Amino acid sequence: MAIAIPGLYVFHLARRWRLLYVLSATAALYLNAFVGVVQTFQKIPFFQALAPTQSEPPFVIAQVALLAIFILLGVTAAKKFHPG
Repeated sequence: MAIAIPGLYVFHLARRWRLLYVLSATAALYLNAFVGVVQTFQKIPFFQALAPTQSEPPFVIAQVALLAIFILLGVTAAKKFHPG
């Protein structure tokens, strides 16, 4: 967010700041979702039974799938985001 905030409020999404804004905002959202998945595997009994140490395949698959989704969304957003 340290890059997204000046890009939005100081540089008004001009030129490369638009791309930096989209990518940093997407990365910040990904990190929040990453923590959500980690907490899901820590606190919900069904998921905790699947990956008690968070190094088992179900946990790794969930994190890789999440990363792939956010890469796809980030690339799509970077291509299509044009402020009005």
